[in-house]
Amino acid sequence: MRLPLRTAAVATGLLALMLTVTTSALAHDPNTAEGREELRRVNADYQPAVRSAPITGLAATSCVGGTAAGYPCSNVDLLSVLPLASIGGGNGNSMWGWTDSATGKEYIIFGRTTGAAFIDVSVPTAPVYLGNLPSYNGTSSSWRDIKVYANHAFIGADSISTHGMQVFDLTRLRTVTTPQTFTADARYTGFGNSHTLSVNEETGFIYAVGTNTCSGGVHMVNVSNPKVPVNAGCVSNDGYVHENQCVVYHGPDTAYSNHEICFNYNTDTLTIVDVTNKSAPVQLSRTGYAGSGYTHQGWLTGDHARLLMDDELDTDLPGTKTFIWNVSDLNAPVNTGVYVSPTSQATDHNLYIIGSKAYQASYRAGFRMFDITNIASSSISEIGYFDIYPAANNTGFNGAWNVYPFFASGTIAISGIEQGLFLVKYNPVVTPPTTTVWSDTFETATGWTVNPSGTDTATTGAWERGDPADTTSSGAKQLGTTVSGSNDLVTGRLAGTAAGDYDLDGGVSSIRSPAVTLPSSGTLKVSLSWYLAHGSNASSADYFRVSVIHSGGTTQLFNQAGAASNRNGAWATGTWDLSAYAGQSVQILIQAADASGASLVEAGVDDVKITKQ
Repeated sequence: MRLPLRTAAVATGLLALMLTVTTSALAHDPNTAEGREELRRVNADYQPAVRSAPITGLAATSCVGGTAAGYPCSNVDLLSVLPLASIGGGNGNSMWGWTDSATGKEYIIFGRTTGAAFIDVSVPTAPVYLGNLPSYNGTSSSWRDIKVYANHAFIGADSISTHGMQVFDLTRLRTVTTPQTFTADARYTGFGNSHTLSVNEETGFIYAVGTNTCSGGVHMVNVSNPKVPVNAGCVSNDGYVHENQCVVYHGPDTAYSNHEICFNYNTDTLTIVDVTNKSAPVQLSRTGYAGSGYTHQGWLTGDHARLLMDDELDTDLPGTKTFIWNVSDLNAPVNTGVYVSPTSQATDHNLYIIGSKAYQASYRAGFRMFDITNIASSSISEIGYFDIYPAANNTGFNGAWNVYPFFASGTIAISGIEQGLFLVKYNPVVTPPTTTVWSDTFETATGWTVNPSGTDTATTGAWERGDPADTTSSGAKQLGTTVSGSNDLVTGRLAGTAAGDYDLDGGVSSIRSPAVTLPSSGTLKVSLSWYLAHGSNASSADYFRVSVIHSGGTTQLFNQAGAASNRNGAWATGTWDLSAYAGQSVQILIQAADASGASLVEAGVDDVKITKQ
């Protein structure tokens, strides 16, 4: 079943509410042209939410042939989908996850325009909606953000000047059996609206950005006692901050070892601040970069030496760009490269890094997954994706808002603006290693037999191993260049004074390989490079053929017929399956024929190989 992308069955009042943005939305800094443009684009792209029934029980919906249940994919399987209608309604935005250390159960806290939904995803093929924590005072917000610390969820909202930060004790979910409307356990009112929250679980601090405090900079909150949050100070000389990540630093810049460092994304710069002393934070660097549109979000590698960053409005071609940074020197970070998606021009949004893999929510292009093993060389590559918005891969604010990849189970959650919650799993197609059973490059004699059955009729140009000479007649005919080395198999390797002096004439020439015993199992294939060349005086009676001789006889694998037209020589590669003959002793038979009278025919073979996979 494939979910529809939009539906008209949404009340006019609800849609109007979702499209409302007030001037209190400091997270998008309406005092700047970039902020106004981001708000305009987000609101212009909003679509009604999906109202379909939940999709569950889809553990077997693997990504096969580039799709899973109608969604484009690669190496990522679909586990289940919970549309917004089944988790409280509204439109979706950000989310976060929680693993109950007492039970091992996994949960998603899913932000929506009207509240936060709590979902048990411990059985990812059958997630269970547990209830909703409404937005404070019931006010709608297009942006909501959630982080988790010490078994508590902290929830902020943009565009609501009185919202503050809700605190919810997640251990309450252990006893929930039917969906409920929850109330918050506490509310922090040191700020009103906020765009995003980050948490440093090592120190117990929440860092709110895009608030109506701290001059738009970082608002620090001590949540070591989760139900009693305490204002810890501001980073107010840092300018407007859109998102950030704060860590206890253990990277290569040893001058700051064990300091608490925030990596802030400031509209058009990466700004690094030492917040170890909350009453006197120190800006270490503020670095711009070429091609900035609206610096959005980023994440550090585990060794704190590199960083990937998404820019939300770098919409110029050729494709979605992810910026690669060397942050080994906190006082002088360097943008070392840009990864450009070869398949998507979508707006990238949020990304996270675990080990050698990065997980990115890229709006209309859905969830994208990267191998960053070679990030030190400014090289990353896409290894999987799941596109929850099949309608387009171009710029725009639809589809995947956020991704949560941190569950120990390997379940990956995707939040869709119009769609709801998707649960997926990375499941790469593992290609068995290929081993060579037998090969021949014809640089030495290995036992090929010419005219093995004694039935060949060719008068000249019989197959031989050697260094071929070039011949031409209305283009290349016999190729003097081999695929590898100096020698190949060729129908008369000499050139003579005329192109037809040593070509294949008079009928069929054949040559047979030595016997090769195939393995008893696996996918077995034979491959070789070949060409057939002829003049316009040829016909369909001329040919080049490859066959396999086995215990049951001879089976033709390939036939290239001639034609009454000029065909120039050019190396091509063919591969054919030998798995049906596993465990047998086989031989490869090569044949070429000039059966059209006095036609000009040349053929060659190089690099024969039998492999097992």
